Amino acid sequence: MHLGATLRLLRVEHGFGLRDLARRLGVSSAYLSRVENGLDPVPTSDRLEAIARELDLPPQLLMDAAHRLSPVAQRYLEHQPQAAALLLELAQRELGPAELAQLKRYVQAQFPQARAKAEPVEPLAERLSPRRVVLQLGGAELHDVLEVACARFTRPARGPSVRELSSALRERCEQLSPSVGAGVAVPHLSVAGVEPQAALVTLAQPLKADAADGEAISTFVVLLSPERGRAQRARIAHVARLAARGLASALLNVRQASSAIERVAALEHVR
Repeated sequence: MHLGATLRLLRVEHGFGLRDLARRLGVSSAYLSRVENGLDPVPTSDRLEAIARELDLPPQLLMDAAHRLSPVAQRYLEHQPQAAALLLELAQRELGPAELAQLKRYVQAQFPQARAKAEPVEPLAERLSPRRVVLQLGGAELHDVLEVACARFTRPARGPSVRELSSALRERCEQLSPSVGAGVAVPHLSVAGVEPQAALVTLAQPLKADAADGEAISTFVVLLSPERGRAQRARIAHVARLAARGLASALLNVRQASSAIERVAALEHVR
């Protein structure tokens, strides 16, 4: 997983130049560039939290995508050694997404009075429908993926055509790689008058592309929104989080659209 590619996508979507964001963070633009290009390690949790604030995003999205503990969790583990021991036991048992979701439900039922709830993020599964899921697309190049996805979007009566939408998406992808790593790419576009939508396309043969982590892309999550803004940035970051949780692997051998949506939902339930 290469978090830097995600940070670049989010920075550009926000409208920040490299120097603008670096200045706001109090770091050099050379450092930020090296992070975005995967030449420097993933930033610390505190710095990821600062980046999330500047990008106006829930910090946990970036923490999860980077496999980092939030500063809140780190402080809790430092002050509660028993919690650290419990975490070690969970790791030794190698609990999977289903078991962790079950454990989470138990904790929520037994200890409902959480001091501070994490900011909710719009689930990807709720934006998908069987019509907007295409699995094991064969012999596809990027333009094929984008046309297939756009053909399944709901468009305004006087809105852009499928070809116009896919051309605009392809132009954006050529300007900036939509890869977020781990075999996942998130082409995205804002078009006035459309409803927020998502399409999921997996490939029979992964597509060699300009992926920062070197992994060929097998899973595309194509996002359409009425305007650029915080909600769209959160969707992009959330897909990056799902990529870090193994989205591409989870969909590898899926053949039914309903099953793919269920797999996405299962990954989303692990928080």
